[in-house]
Amino acid sequence: MPELSPTPKPRGRLFRLGAAFVVLCAVAGYLVVQYLTGGAGAPGCKVVSGKADGATYELTPEQAVNAATITAVGTGRGMPERAVTIALATALQESGLRNIEHGDRDSLGLFQQRPSQGWGTPKEILDPTYAADIFYEHLAKVPDYRDLPLTVAAQRVQRSGFPSAYAKHEQDAMILAAALTGQSAAALTCEGRQAATGAAGPDAVRSALVRDFGRDALEPVGAVVGGTATPKPSASGGSGGDGRTVTLSVAEETGPGDGRSLRERGWQLAHWAVANASALHIERVSYAGRQWAAGNTDSQWRAAGRTSGAGTAKDTGTVRIVTAQ
Repeated sequence: MPELSPTPKPRGRLFRLGAAFVVLCAVAGYLVVQYLTGGAGAPGCKVVSGKADGATYELTPEQAVNAATITAVGTGRGMPERAVTIALATALQESGLRNIEHGDRDSLGLFQQRPSQGWGTPKEILDPTYAADIFYEHLAKVPDYRDLPLTVAAQRVQRSGFPSAYAKHEQDAMILAAALTGQSAAALTCEGRQAATGAAGPDAVRSALVRDFGRDALEPVGAVVGGTATPKPSASGGSGGDGRTVTLSVAEETGPGDGRSLRERGWQLAHWAVANASALHIERVSYAGRQWAAGNTDSQWRAAGRTSGAGTAKDTGTVRIVTAQ
């Protein structure tokens, strides 16, 4: 009579259970990421051309913040949209719109400016607002820069070893500049959620506005809409007075630049807020009867409801920014 073999150990069952557990953990992790990012995986932003060509440009939240800062500094100096395009194309080439702490020799920051060449201290150059401002200061000294090819104007400022490299970024920079100066309406959207990298809430939004635009962003002088003075900005505007809303009065540009319309100024502020949504935990932006809300898979600008405080499409005098806290 043959000898009975020992009862096999349930190794196969244990293996299957272990594999199932790993799969469940992976699915759970995926669902958590989807929830935190609003289903977008990696939070991102998109700019759509205001022209009929349907061109788009995608960028990260970090890049969007830096592009919005560069644009705000330029318009604050009264520089035209062409100057903003040149600055954005230069930063795209030099740093990919990232505020990097390294580069060729002692180059630093968005524009890879060199302390040894008189651009400022390392600390100053790594401040995006300072870096953009000093770039525009040098660009303004280039004779007829608006009429020069972009790569020539940028090279007169940068004196790069690769002077023709800026040209390849011109189209993308034009799309970005049109949106971030407010020339293109409802053109910038961002998706998903991302933990704030610093301070959040209405105070943080106001501080960032002053940093990029100056105090005029909060205290416009002589802003009048329909014959009635626009309201002063507040931290608790909008419906409900929940303390999470920053309400901005919009004033036409009256500085040394080309003069920008009320609507363009409003869309610049609204797009700036969307670009900074991840960094400042901004949940909703309303302007001219349109509203953008964070956390959706598409996060498109939509017609605002009556209770949103966005006003009508003709109401271009107020931008409302609602934060998460």
